[in-house]
Amino acid sequence: MTPFRDRDPVVIGAVGLAVIFALVVTAFNAGNLPLIGNGDRYHAAFSEAGGLRPGDDVRVAGVKVGKVDEVDLDGDHVKVTFRVKGDPKLGERTGAAVRIKTILGAKYLALEPKGSGRLKPGSEIPLSRTTPAYDVVTAFSDLTTTAEAVDTERLATALDTLSTTFEDSPAEVKASIEGLSKISRTVASRDQALRELLAHANGVSGVLADRTREFRTLVKDGDKLFQEITARRKAIHALLTGSVALSVQLSGLVKDNREAIGPALTKLNAVVKMLERNQQSLDRSVQLLAPYARVFTNTLGNGRWFDSYIQNMVAPTPVEPRTGGAR
Repeated sequence: MTPFRDRDPVVIGAVGLAVIFALVVTAFNAGNLPLIGNGDRYHAAFSEAGGLRPGDDVRVAGVKVGKVDEVDLDGDHVKVTFRVKGDPKLGERTGAAVRIKTILGAKYLALEPKGSGRLKPGSEIPLSRTTPAYDVVTAFSDLTTTAEAVDTERLATALDTLSTTFEDSPAEVKASIEGLSKISRTVASRDQALRELLAHANGVSGVLADRTREFRTLVKDGDKLFQEITARRKAIHALLTGSVALSVQLSGLVKDNREAIGPALTKLNAVVKMLERNQQSLDRSVQLLAPYARVFTNTLGNGRWFDSYIQNMVAPTPVEPRTGGAR
């Protein structure tokens, strides 16, 4: 066998480059590999996206089995590309629907396994087997518009006429028509209230739609708070346990020293009462202490000696020496 150092370096370099290229290609396409990838890829055609986004969950009977990869416009419909892990037993007639995940409007792709056999990877679920999302805000808006367009007076008149026409009908039919007539009169009498209710509902739904981002931020912050509390659960538990132990020890301390603490508190109470009786004198003493402290400080302000003054004491007058000469 030829030693490694004696082999052709060109061949070794070419093989090394080929191996590196294969590893790079494998790394960029790891998601498509059957064993270590993210699962089988499928497609679904929807009439409209309904708020579905890449990264949303893919679920079967409420259990997460994958995620949405892409949401793109394909002609007159929306093409949703998603991956499914494991083997959820998707039949050939499997359907798909966009469902609401949270009250804040988050969506997920729900798969409804149907039919025999197995849905082939890469196949597309057609429009006939898909259901778009139900938008609450749009539904309220459409309901308000429809209710405003209804002529309740004409509806009541029509139902009254229908009741008169069926006057000679059997009692069961007549009772049903009369009930419808009463319902129409009730609706007509409460028409203004119903319009205001629907208008307010439309306003509330609009505010919720405008505040979706704030609600999501609030929920995320609350989740972070709960995660932090969970992470600090041991510390909080230790703090509470220590507080209980401290209270037990303090209770025992008070119980063991009750005979000594009682007289001490009694004497302390007597001292406090005496101080209260002499409060005016204490206040006066404090006021007079300030000038004394100031003068005492000035006395000691020149170093390690006292500055003092004795009244009526003067220095003696110096006497000049006598010189010779006449007296």
